[in-house]
Amino acid sequence: MELDLLGERRRTHRCGELRKAHAGRKVFLAGWVARRRDLGNLIFLDLRDHTGVVQVVLNAEVSPEAHAKAEQVRNEFVVGVEGEVVLRSPETVNPQLTTGEVEVKGQTLLLLNEAKTPPFPIEDETRTVEETRLRYRYLDLRRSRMQQNIRLRDRANQVVRQHMAGHHFVEVETPFMTRSTPEGARDYLVPSRVRQGHFYALPQSPQLFKQLLMIAGFDRYFQIVRCFRDEDLRADRQPEFTQIDVEMAFPQREELFEIIERLMEKLLAIVDVKVERPFPRLSYTTAMEKYGSDKPDLRFGLEWRRVELPANSLDKLKGFQAVKALRVPNAKLSRSQLDRYQQGLLEAGASNSAYFTVTESGIQSRLKNAVGEEALQQLAAAAAAQVGDLVILVGADSTSRDKLQSLDQASTWLRLELGRKLELIKPGVWSFAWVVDFPMFEYDPKEKRFAAMHHPFTSPREEDLPKLESDPASVKALAYDLVLNGQEIGGGSIRMHRRDIQQRVFKVLGLSDEKARERFGFFMDALEYGAPPHGGIALGVDRIVALLAGESSIREVIAFPKTASAVDLMCDAPASVDREQLEELGLKIVKH
Repeated sequence: MELDLLGERRRTHRCGELRKAHAGRKVFLAGWVARRRDLGNLIFLDLRDHTGVVQVVLNAEVSPEAHAKAEQVRNEFVVGVEGEVVLRSPETVNPQLTTGEVEVKGQTLLLLNEAKTPPFPIEDETRTVEETRLRYRYLDLRRSRMQQNIRLRDRANQVVRQHMAGHHFVEVETPFMTRSTPEGARDYLVPSRVRQGHFYALPQSPQLFKQLLMIAGFDRYFQIVRCFRDEDLRADRQPEFTQIDVEMAFPQREELFEIIERLMEKLLAIVDVKVERPFPRLSYTTAMEKYGSDKPDLRFGLEWRRVELPANSLDKLKGFQAVKALRVPNAKLSRSQLDRYQQGLLEAGASNSAYFTVTESGIQSRLKNAVGEEALQQLAAAAAAQVGDLVILVGADSTSRDKLQSLDQASTWLRLELGRKLELIKPGVWSFAWVVDFPMFEYDPKEKRFAAMHHPFTSPREEDLPKLESDPASVKALAYDLVLNGQEIGGGSIRMHRRDIQQRVFKVLGLSDEKARERFGFFMDALEYGAPPHGGIALGVDRIVALLAGESSIREVIAFPKTASAVDLMCDAPASVDREQLEELGLKIVKH
């Protein structure tokens, strides 16, 4: 097949731009052939670019050379078309297309490139398995839905930059290659050729650098930045991800909240959603008690309450040393459905579960023999249940930390399951919340030491400083998370700007002065040169854009994502390297 050259021709319009007003104009279009229909003397091409599709008609009697070339065309060929925009006859108007009232009467056709038959159709909706889509991502991205998602992401980034500039934030790029500071997830390491045996690390976040920028006097910093975490396999995580990184000097928490809330307002306006401000504030303790989660979905009610079973019934009913109750108003659930939920609760981590209904004639429950009518009435009152309501009890067989965490996980699972089953989550509802007053530390029984719940640079509340060493479990942090529709989309805190407090926190975390000096010496030194009070937040771009696009997976809004096992199917990465490269780096592969 002989191909043509584009030469000096320039597109006059994009495919999806043509309307009735363009009728009579000469145009030159270029794009991909989405569909070809051959009716003999007439060949119809649906020509596609990122703006949409327009129909091109090639008539053998009017343009025999162009028609002859069109006979060679197949789907996904790249072509250029020169012709006249004409109105379609009323009976041939295509209301499914924005260009459906017009077509282009082709006079010249350029065959710019041919294409193999794609492994899946380039259509909005596809049943193609994700592995195939990721392997041929450059084809998947041609689909209108993917084009819209990536362009939505671009619009969101532009809104972020305009908003932050309007609040006097300076965009500063921080290093991608830095030293490893192993706290939290594992680092991706980069070996140094010139200093063999030494390694850079790809940043899990620009945390220390943005704090150093505050010490440097930049006052307000932001960055749309790539971050890297070598995490264990998780369904909807990526080894590299993007965040909106923000830091302020001399911050008041509410001032930062207002800036971020106004940013969220502008981002949701992209998809015509109006946001109500200010966002609700929930303490970590309240969120866990009512919803079993520190990222509660507030689009619907169903709040858990702590209750107690009578002491004399605990021997008969195992697994209820700690109990939470959920009132489900006017629930119409069958016994088989409730039995399935009970099984699901056990699989989600609960030790036991039970339920009862409140009727005009009393409590209906299998628990009566073990608990008694009066105790059930007390439980119903504690759950604020009314006639017609269902009350579900979920229990743990001890009050240990692990068991209570499992109880919270199970209660979260059930609440979300009921929200979906009872259709309590209404379409088009967006519910933000700030979760505040997190515990500063959480005890790691395996390591037998405390770990930072957020990160080791988060400041404790001033009133909790005296308890830092004596009772670290009770210390609250000046940390906060931003939650949207049950997903954490951002997390931040007020930082420690004093070296003495930072050293105290390191010691609580089990870091000796020597170890702290080895890992964070440069930062500790910087704190001695007039570090101002400062704080900030990091917002997850991938999650935010996925929510805006209505996608359930962040892979749908990332141009070139990796699989859940951190593999790039398109590039076949990670891959082995030549022995010479390893020798140059002073490395040797040892297989375990």
